[in-house]
Amino acid sequence: MQAPRLLLLFLLLVLPGMWADPEGSSHKLHIFITVIFHNTTLVDISAWATLEDITFATVQKYTWNILYLHPWVYQALPAAEWENLQNLFRIYVHNFILSLNNDARLYQTPYPFVLQAATGCDLYPNGSYTKFYHLAYNAHDFLSFNVDNIQWERQQESEQAVRLQKQFNTGFSAILQHLLNITCVDHMKKFIEYGKAALERQELPVATVFARTPSPAQLLLVCRVTGFYPRPISVAWLRDGQEVPPGPALNTSTILPNADLTYQLRSILAAAPHDGHSYACRVRHRSLGTRSLLIPWEDHSTAPTIGIAITVLFLVATASAGGFWWWKQRKGDEAT
Repeated sequence: MQAPRLLLLFLLLVLPGMWADPEGSSHKLHIFITVIFHNTTLVDISAWATLEDITFATVQKYTWNILYLHPWVYQALPAAEWENLQNLFRIYVHNFILSLNNDARLYQTPYPFVLQAATGCDLYPNGSYTKFYHLAYNAHDFLSFNVDNIQWERQQESEQAVRLQKQFNTGFSAILQHLLNITCVDHMKKFIEYGKAALERQELPVATVFARTPSPAQLLLVCRVTGFYPRPISVAWLRDGQEVPPGPALNTSTILPNADLTYQLRSILAAAPHDGHSYACRVRHRSLGTRSLLIPWEDHSTAPTIGIAITVLFLVATASAGGFWWWKQRKGDEAT
C-alpha cells in the first residue's frame, strides 16, 4: 500500500474523528500526528487525539500501541473494533515507514524530514459541521483535503506537492470523504455519549486583584483568574460600575493551561494614581451560572502616609516626654 494512503488510513481509522452533540452545543475533535524520519532506519512517531481540550488517546512511542487516557474512551466502542483498529495501525505504520523511505531514496529526499498531519471536525450549535485535513512537510503547509469537492489542494508550488497531489487524488479521495462524513460520525456519537461527564466538568474560577506601580505616574491594576474549567470565560474591568471598553489601557492575556487541567488568565488595566474612580474586576463563567464574581480594588495608597504620620507623632511625643523628664531631673538637682 502506498505511503499517503497509509498515513490517511491511520489518522482516520485508528483515531476516528467527528462530532455528535445531542444537546446542541459546539464540539471539537482534532487528531494530530508527527512522523520524524531521522534516517532510513530511525523513525519517531507521535500521535494524539483531543475531544474539546481533553486529550483522550495517544500512541506509545516504541510499541505503537494506542493508549486510552480515560476509561470511557475504550468503553465507547466494542473491544473487537478497538483490536481491529490496533492491528490496522501497526500494519499501516510499518508499511508507511517502508514506503516513505523508498520514496526518499527514489527522489533523493534529504534526511531528516518531518511529516505532520492534523484532521478533525467541528460541530456548531446550528447543526452544521466542518471537516478538515491538513498535511505539512518540514513545518510548512503542504497539502489539504477539500472534503466537499473530494479533491486534494496544494498549499505550496513544489514538484513534490504536485506529485503527491496527483497520487492522493487518484488513490484515496473517495475513501477519505466516506470516513470523514460517515464512519467518524458514528464513532463520535459514542465518544460524546460516554464522555459526557468529562465534557461537562466545571471548576469555579478564583480571582484576585492587586496593583503594580512601574512609576509614580503609572498604576497597573491586575486581575488574575485561575482554576476554572471549561475554557471559555469572560473577564472585564468596571470603572465606577461601567465596563471599561477595549483600548490601549486594557490588556488581557490569552487563556493558558494549568497543570491540574484547569485554566488561567490575567487582565491588566492602566489607570492614573489617585484618579478618584472606583475599580472592580468582573468574572463570568459557566460554573457560576447566572452569577458573576465581582472583586473590587481598594486603594491602599494612603496607608503608608497615615503610618508615617503616626510614627512621626509617636516620635514627637516620645521626645517631648523625654525632654520633660530631663527638665524635671535638672530642676531637682539645682534644688539640692
